[in-house]
Amino acid sequence: MTTSAGAMRPGGAGISELSAESVMALMRANGGRATAARRVTIEVLLAGEHRHLSAEDVAAQVRERLPDVADSSIYRTLATLEELKLVTHVHLGHGASTFHLTRQTHRHLVCQRCDAVIEVPNDEVDALARRLDRKYGFTMSSEHFAILGECQACRARQT
Repeated sequence: MTTSAGAMRPGGAGISELSAESVMALMRANGGRATAARRVTIEVLLAGEHRHLSAEDVAAQVRERLPDVADSSIYRTLATLEELKLVTHVHLGHGASTFHLTRQTHRHLVCQRCDAVIEVPNDEVDALARRLDRKYGFTMSSEHFAILGECQACRARQT
C-alpha cells in the first residue's frame, strides 16, 4: 500500500490529522458500527503510532480497558482499518505480523541480532523494485515484509 503522508481519505480526513473520532466517522461512513471496542482499538493504535504492535499487543491493551471484549472483535477492527488504508501490517521477521498507522509509508529493515526496526522511506527500496522489474519482469510488493540484516550498532560490536 503506498499512500503518501497527508493523503486524503474518503470522507475528507487527512491521514496526518487522524483522531479516534475521525476514524470512527470514516468507519461509520463505510457501513461500520461505532462500538466501544472499535474506539479503544483505534485509540491504542494512535497511542502507539511510532511502534509496531502485533494483533496480540493491541488486544492486550484493549482488554486492559475493556476486559470482556473478544479478540475476534479486535481482529475484525484491524482488518477493517486495513481495508480503509488507515493501518497496514508487516512481517518483521519470524514473529507475528505487526500493525501500524499509514501516516507515512515506509519500508522496514530489521536487525537479526538485536531486533531493531529501522524505517526507511519508500524511495530507498523503489530502485530495487525497478531493477527487479527490468531484469526479471518481477513486480515487487514490499509493503508487508521486512528486509533482514544487521544494524550498524551490532556490526560495530563485532569489530
